[in-house]
Amino acid sequence: MKKNRIIFWAATIVLILWEGVMPAATLLFAAEYVNAGTKALGYPDYFAYALIICKIAGIVAISLNKIPDKIKEWAYAGLAFNLVFAFISHACVDGNPGYMIMPLIFLALLAVSYRFRKWNVRKENLTTSGTASYDEISAAQ
Repeated sequence: MKKNRIIFWAATIVLILWEGVMPAATLLFAAEYVNAGTKALGYPDYFAYALIICKIAGIVAISLNKIPDKIKEWAYAGLAFNLVFAFISHACVDGNPGYMIMPLIFLALLAVSYRFRKWNVRKENLTTSGTASYDEISAAQ
């Protein structure tokens, strides 16, 4: 279980830094660059602000333990949609493989975070319920 937690937190921390801290820092400390990426793709100026707020909300939801599971599921889905549509936007507008691969890399990290979160939650539910057999707990690892 310790290995699963380490994998989960490693993937999640990279996501926190890339999808949460970096947009927030750009918004707070380099406001002139907030819409540089979205403007190049043809989106209106306000779209960048909405995107940053939604990214930060999603990252907060997946990183805090006290958030209900349904909210976490929606946060993972929202971040996945964001990354898929970022890939599509870059593929359609500029076609630069460097810009197209980055959302896919972070989508893979998001999938790792989601999968290992599910394994950790399942294992915790089995061990805290007191009714799980040894085989069920082993299968959850």
